Amino acid sequence: MPRRLTDDEFAELMHGCWAGLYRTAYLLVGDHAEAEDLVQTALAKTYASWHRVESLETAGGYARTTLVNTAASWFRKKGWRNERPTAQLPESPGPEVDATERPDLMTALAGLPPGQRAVVVLRFYEDRSVAQVAHALGVSEGTVKSQTSQALAKLRTSLGDAVIPQGADHD
Repeated sequence: MPRRLTDDEFAELMHGCWAGLYRTAYLLVGDHAEAEDLVQTALAKTYASWHRVESLETAGGYARTTLVNTAASWFRKKGWRNERPTAQLPESPGPEVDATERPDLMTALAGLPPGQRAVVVLRFYEDRSVAQVAHALGVSEGTVKSQTSQALAKLRTSLGDAVIPQGADHD
């Protein structure tokens, strides 16, 4: 019978993987507060299933998969993106943004539908294979490929060809 992991080991996992989980969550949802909520929810679910985790070495992957699955379930909720608070009203002009700064990428990612954003983040930020992304999101590999292609086409329109890796459409 495998050894059960302890609460102290969960605390070690939480402190060790929080930053990475938060970065991934922020890229998935595009909002700091929602990213924190997503990470906290994923870690709470991980703790609730702590008895299933076989070792501390696999715990980080378990937490990351839980985070992705939780985000995917949030994206399926009908009212998830209906209304969001902003610093400026939509009809007011926004500040000019330097094209060389990172917020442009975040703006472009925020313009993608949640499923396409999840595929792009998992494929290119998390460096997961098509099969791994399909498994994590509970979709077919063909869906991952078509979502990737559609998302990259939108990102090329927003950001230009130079920011998209060569050959990114395939795999």
